[in-house]
Amino acid sequence: MPLRLLLSTVVLALLAPACGAAPPPTRHPAEPALAVLQEIRSGRQVTLTLRSPALRGTATAEVLLPAGWRPGTRWPVLYLLEGCCHTRIEWITLGRAGELTEDAGVIVVIPEGGRAGFYSDWVNGPKWETFHLTELRRLIETRYGATDRRAIAGLSMGGFGALSYAARHPGMFRAAASFSGLTDVSRADADWITRQSGENSHDLWRDQDIPLRNPMALVARLRDIPVYVSCGNGEKGPLDPEGTPKDEGEAVIERQNRAFVAAARAAGVKVTANLYGPGTHSWPYWTRELRRALPLLLGELR
Repeated sequence: MPLRLLLSTVVLALLAPACGAAPPPTRHPAEPALAVLQEIRSGRQVTLTLRSPALRGTATAEVLLPAGWRPGTRWPVLYLLEGCCHTRIEWITLGRAGELTEDAGVIVVIPEGGRAGFYSDWVNGPKWETFHLTELRRLIETRYGATDRRAIAGLSMGGFGALSYAARHPGMFRAAASFSGLTDVSRADADWITRQSGENSHDLWRDQDIPLRNPMALVARLRDIPVYVSCGNGEKGPLDPEGTPKDEGEAVIERQNRAFVAAARAAGVKVTANLYGPGTHSWPYWTRELRRALPLLLGELR
């Protein structure tokens, strides 16, 4: 969802560097697996409705199969993560992900992320991290032939998710990209965003959990992979219609991203930054940035 007003009243707090990364989420062999309730195929697009033990409910995911896919073949995989604050999957309908990845030679997986799921296992609620990185990952590997060659990218809250997942699970992803992503998340951010979605942020994170998920605090954990980071500064840009007002939310995000890029470079991360100046928190820029980031992301999957 556009953040034109989302972060304008939030005071962002810098967080202290965190300690070690969390281990990958695991599932006990006796626990039920993710169930496919419905699979609808249209060309290369597969729409899945899933029953998730981690979420204790249902969720959706879109899968774009590569040209030449057939049962028994094996392919690298690109995960694209959604922003808040909706449950629709918009990377295909608004972000043109199908068009941009048509000749990429990878499986593209676009999962639901919840209205404000923050790509985390909640203290009291859904376990989105387990759903994405354990349940869904295993299903894509067994059902569609995904290999362990993975890259991840996302926009806004999904940019946070891409960087946080890659940092928290070293070796799981070979490259990561964030487009207008929340790169330095505070309790104030979580409170504001979850409240807009009708949730309580204290069901999401305990205060001591935030540094364990915050990309800024985990930046050194990204040293082994290339990272792409981009955002605008909130001023009307070349892809905005006439009369577009300043986007205060994107301006806040740009300040986060500038600090994140500086910290990443100081930590020895191989970061490619495109802080492109004028531009708002909107789909035309994220579509453009996915196109620009794809050579970096796909290059690590060959």
